[in-house]
Amino acid sequence: MRIASEPNKSFRRRRRGALVGTFVVLAFGFAHFPAWSTTMNTEAARLNVTSFAKGLDHPWGMALLPDGRMLVTERHGRLRLVAQDGTLSEPLQGVPEVYASGQGGLLDVALDPDFKTNHLVYLTYAEPREGGAGTAVGRGVLTERGLDKVEVIFRQVPTIDSGNHFGSRLAFAPDGKLFVTLGERFQFDPAQDLSNDLGKIVRINPDGSIPEDNPFVGQKGARPEIWSYGHRNPQGAAIHPETGKLWETEFGPWGGDELNIPGAGRNYGWPVVSWGRHYTGIGIPDPPTHPEFTDAIYHWTPVISPSGIAFYTSDAIPGWRGNLLIGGLSSEAIIRLTLDGETVKAEERIAMGMRVRDVAVGPDGAIYALTDEGDGKILRLGIAK
Repeated sequence: MRIASEPNKSFRRRRRGALVGTFVVLAFGFAHFPAWSTTMNTEAARLNVTSFAKGLDHPWGMALLPDGRMLVTERHGRLRLVAQDGTLSEPLQGVPEVYASGQGGLLDVALDPDFKTNHLVYLTYAEPREGGAGTAVGRGVLTERGLDKVEVIFRQVPTIDSGNHFGSRLAFAPDGKLFVTLGERFQFDPAQDLSNDLGKIVRINPDGSIPEDNPFVGQKGARPEIWSYGHRNPQGAAIHPETGKLWETEFGPWGGDELNIPGAGRNYGWPVVSWGRHYTGIGIPDPPTHPEFTDAIYHWTPVISPSGIAFYTSDAIPGWRGNLLIGGLSSEAIIRLTLDGETVKAEERIAMGMRVRDVAVGPDGAIYALTDEGDGKILRLGIAK
């Protein structure tokens, strides 16, 4: 396993300094380009970067529609349609009430695999409840005005009085099953307890029912929706385009951000093991000291704060097909991983100068990136002509 390393920094300050390993940081800051359009060099190609849309309040998730438009969530509770020219709609109707506090709010959005016929859209959000909040999944029918016939199909239990670690990415597998990533709400030990949904990845049917082949179905004391456990705060999820497996990124504590391929019934060790340390500076045993846990396939210390991820499936940018793209928050970058099967062979860090919350690949091979700001943007990266 390769371990990426970079200089220490505060969480909110841009990382600077020398870098170690085979990856490259591209010195690039959007503040230097008032027109918000420029070109930049990467290892494989020269890219044109433009501001496709702006005026979003901390955008969190996006889904590309078949007609070329885009759905984008704003963390404080708004869902918008983005036209092909980047124009934002008014906030759509029908969005559930959200707990917009701390890291909570309206989070991910995904389309049903049969969206062209049923027009179903799925949302994850921090749901306000008596005694606190919990991650929930709702779905509704998309109309020009908003969402209709909205229903909640999943609720994380238990309710926690905290604004931290909601997780909340959605990924549909090729068989139509829905994966939902769930943070441990900064509660630590419950991530090892199968009687709750904290620090878990769950697998459900599109209507919220439980697949009969889930690993803990029928096990006494275990919640049947659980697919894997021992996670901390997984905010990235994508299905590998060739293998159909779920890949996932999650935040470590002080160091130890992870890239995992969550397997059925596997335990990823948090908080018993980690490649990082507690914020107090107290050490945590490294994963190899507990071989009963499944280790990450790749990790970062210090952290990159990985959020949304996407596999690059186009030939539009030469040399990028099959790569994994990761939106980085504290790293203020798009991280590109070159893969050989399930092994990371190389890393390139493309500095964006702002927190990148999510990434997606358009049908023309362009990359869209959400910036986590009060005046958030959708950036478009495409091959420079």
